[in-house]
Amino acid sequence: MTARLMVADSERDANMLYATRMFAPDPFIWFEMRGRSYAVMSDLEIGRARKQAQVDRVLSFTAYQKQLKLAGVKQPRFSDVLKRVFHDFRIRTVEVPTSFPIGLAKQLRGIRVRVKPDPFFPEREIKTPTEVAGLAHAMHLAEEGMQSAVNTLRQSRIGRGRFLYRRGKKLTAEDIQGVINATIAGLGGIASHTIVACGNQGCDPHESGYGPLRAHKTIILDIFPRDTQTGYFGDITRTVVRGRASEAVKKMYGVVGMAQQLAFKKLRAGTNGRDIHEGIQKLFIDEGYRTGRVRGQMQGFFHGTGHGLGLEVHERVRIGAISEVLRAGHVVTVEPGLYYWGVGGVRLEDVVVVQRNGVRNLARFPKTLEI
Repeated sequence: MTARLMVADSERDANMLYATRMFAPDPFIWFEMRGRSYAVMSDLEIGRARKQAQVDRVLSFTAYQKQLKLAGVKQPRFSDVLKRVFHDFRIRTVEVPTSFPIGLAKQLRGIRVRVKPDPFFPEREIKTPTEVAGLAHAMHLAEEGMQSAVNTLRQSRIGRGRFLYRRGKKLTAEDIQGVINATIAGLGGIASHTIVACGNQGCDPHESGYGPLRAHKTIILDIFPRDTQTGYFGDITRTVVRGRASEAVKKMYGVVGMAQQLAFKKLRAGTNGRDIHEGIQKLFIDEGYRTGRVRGQMQGFFHGTGHGLGLEVHERVRIGAISEVLRAGHVVTVEPGLYYWGVGGVRLEDVVVVQRNGVRNLARFPKTLEI
């Protein structure tokens, strides 16, 4: 008998959360055979699991340990419990994800462990209406965080050296990150590694940002919180300028907006994400924005157009250089950007549900450059 098997915690492992729909901070056992799913839980979690875990049956880890001790195993290990479970269910072969602990796999002597290439759950790619609702709520958390950031920037004062001031002190990227993260926490979400990148810092798309913020410079605000109730992520980016944007920034902002609209127009079930990405690259070149390395640093448009979003902030499917066909039910970000040292970075990001004849945008937050 062959079974699918995972051993992981569901706080950090998206596949385990998908399988059980229950948060647990410590590793536990999940397996599936003949269309029925099982969780083997410790005494600490078994009561909650029987109420919350979306499995067909919850088994007691402690009960298996007691059986093993009666059989002469003084200190039953995880692998001993697993082998006892496999014996009871007549399992000879298990199919595991690529993240399965290699040390545990080596301890399962007598059991054939077969690694299933990613994705372990291919069905995770296509989101159900319930999942889309969870993603929409996570987007609401992200937008509330974005509003708090924009409000704080709008209330700031432009002072000496064109620094932004608030309550008599220089306003920093860390201050805005704190406002965003606290707002989202108050609404039941967790935001981490929030990006508030000003000026040249924004030319590195994954730079979180640090230090005092300046007026008349681009500030990239990229927020991707997790809803603590469902585990789904939101993801939104806006680029703003507190004060007056330069003509170069205004033009760049307009072209990035054009690129995003081009993607919205082309996105639909059956479209290849690579074609959309290449269309945006061509648009940027036609508008005079070339991509390449300048003095050792990449400038222009040098990341993908989008990525899947769900129980992980980066999931399949991708909109980029690799050929991947989009299907109805995919939920993806659309986030073109341009980055030039001395001008700053501009990125706009929304999240859309791919449909048969187009997309449904889950983002509602306005796109306003100057605040």
